[in-house]
Amino acid sequence: MLRAILAIISGYILWTALWFAGNLTIFAEATEIAGTGERYDQTGPLVGILILSVVCSLAAGLAASFIAGRRPRARIAALILGLLLLLTGIGVQLGVWELMPVWYHLTFLVLLLPVTFAASLLRRAGPKPHTA
Repeated sequence: MLRAILAIISGYILWTALWFAGNLTIFAEATEIAGTGERYDQTGPLVGILILSVVCSLAAGLAASFIAGRRPRARIAALILGLLLLLTGIGVQLGVWELMPVWYHLTFLVLLLPVTFAASLLRRAGPKPHTA
């Protein structure tokens, strides 16, 4: 149980760190404009931010899956992590709802849980270690 809790916390921290780093470096202009309270609706950067979210979700889900250990516990940890990310995402997106197009908000939210959980499935898809 402790491993699952640590996995969820670690995945959440990893997602957040990657998100902030990506937004501050790659999408600094969009972050700056939205930070001033102005509407931001440039499609290219918004799609890029969605791709960043997918990368963050994959990394966090995969990390949580590895930290949690055995398969059932890893799947549950990734699912709970995805739910926590979704709840956080809903709060954040509601706070900036007027600053970006609806398609961006909805796509961002719809992808969080399934991508995070799908990352836990990637762990099984990898090669199995050889035993001597």
